[in-house]
Amino acid sequence: MSRKLEDLHPDLLPKARAFLLECERQSVDVVIICTYRSNEEQAATYAQGRTKPGKIVTWAKPGESLHNFTNPEGKPCAKAFDFAVLRNGKITWGTGGNGIDNDPTDDDTDDLELWQKAGLIAESLGLEWAGRWPKNKREFPHCQMT
Repeated sequence: MSRKLEDLHPDLLPKARAFLLECERQSVDVVIICTYRSNEEQAATYAQGRTKPGKIVTWAKPGESLHNFTNPEGKPCAKAFDFAVLRNGKITWGTGGNGIDNDPTDDDTDDLELWQKAGLIAESLGLEWAGRWPKNKREFPHCQMT
């Protein structure tokens, strides 16, 4: 599994860079955790929560994910990336809280608000944010080309 931005599709690479810059500008601390994923890695990820311990983290089987793309020469060319939000420098996987609101008193504990802010930034760049997918298939960390 790669975290290298250079493993993204040429059309996605500038948007991923812009996503990181705009998140920083808006004080939303994020890190890219996955760009390209091989079919073997996708199979292992898909198995999680099904035949292996853990929560389900993807709905795409090997070859179905936009993380799995390669160019004609066989080099990584992912059309999706996953990110994580951070609070105080540590990854926050939780989604508790009431999300974006006008109440600044809960900003230090509202994890959903962090995800929503990052998702809005991704969408403003023309990306599809999987945090908007149907509730049973939602993937907060996932962004992809439309």
